[in-house]
Amino acid sequence: MEAYPPTPIILTGQYVTLEPLNQTHAEGLEAAASDGKLWNLWFTSVPRPEKVHEFIETALAEQLAGKSIPFVVRRSEDEAIVGSTRYMNIEQVVRRLEIGHTWYAASAQRTPINTECKLLLLRHAFESLDCVAVEFRTHRFNEASRRAILRLGAVQDGILRNHRIGADGTLRDTVVFSILQSEWPAVKMNLNFKLSQYLER
Repeated sequence: MEAYPPTPIILTGQYVTLEPLNQTHAEGLEAAASDGKLWNLWFTSVPRPEKVHEFIETALAEQLAGKSIPFVVRRSEDEAIVGSTRYMNIEQVVRRLEIGHTWYAASAQRTPINTECKLLLLRHAFESLDCVAVEFRTHRFNEASRRAILRLGAVQDGILRNHRIGADGTLRDTVVFSILQSEWPAVKMNLNFKLSQYLER
């Protein structure tokens, strides 16, 4: 069992490797964000190519403050960076954190990448960090994200109304989901089953 709170770590699976984010990843993240022009989705926080360095600086500042552990997502088959995710809103006393700021290049969507990323992050959170709960949060209008979180096996806790102000100045309602430590064995089995379906194709 590792000490809590989490520290930067490399998490490796069959389809992806999660690497601690740093400025050398900027070019790869620019290419990933440009694959599908993801910044045009107004309810997400994907950086424009010219904002990637700022995105990384902000993430690393949060890491230094003990608030988050950011990763890049590297696809195994071609070693391309295809997105980013992070542990965030890390509680310093209660062993609880959020998996968020997750986005993937269009070519990485509807593949096993998200399933394996979540399996790696959740397994580390529950089995190495002994977390009591892991949260997921998303914009109320991000229906694809809400469906994806539910497919993981998370349960909706509620909606935080007028929770944040978006980059465009609009007020955001945030939908909160969580997986409890007691639920992890069944969620883990479900995620492993989903990955096995890809192998059989």
